[in-house]
Amino acid sequence: MNGNSDYYIVEGRVLPEVFLKVVEAKKLLDRGEAGSVQDAVEKAGVSRSAYYKYKDCVSPLNGNTRGKIAVLAFDLEDKAGLLSLVLNIMAEHGANVLTINQTIPVGGVANVTITADTENMTAGVKEMLEGISKIKGVLRLKIIARE
Repeated sequence: MNGNSDYYIVEGRVLPEVFLKVVEAKKLLDRGEAGSVQDAVEKAGVSRSAYYKYKDCVSPLNGNTRGKIAVLAFDLEDKAGLLSLVLNIMAEHGANVLTINQTIPVGGVANVTITADTENMTAGVKEMLEGISKIKGVLRLKIIARE
């Protein structure tokens, strides 16, 4: 491996069972239904070694949310306040930002991925993206995934 991480969105039904059991163990710990890792792995039916091997590499897309999820990708010029303008439009439309991942700008462009809960939006995702696309400095935007 070269140290770079690639991410994939995969339906749970096609994942190896060990990944699903690791996720279940993590949920048991998060909800306080297991008092220790040992307790969680026993309840989930997975080994401690598999748990520790995969725990940082597998998570459900919706994490701790219950709403509809959208994963959005942007290429933004390296300008102060540009990401803030994008986030303001998202807030105006009622999107609840869950995660933001941004690369270091290369060639004056930063890649930004935002995961948002869209369940309580006042308008559609496409309408929101139309508003964002009008911001000077937004070079590209795309819906990567929707749940």
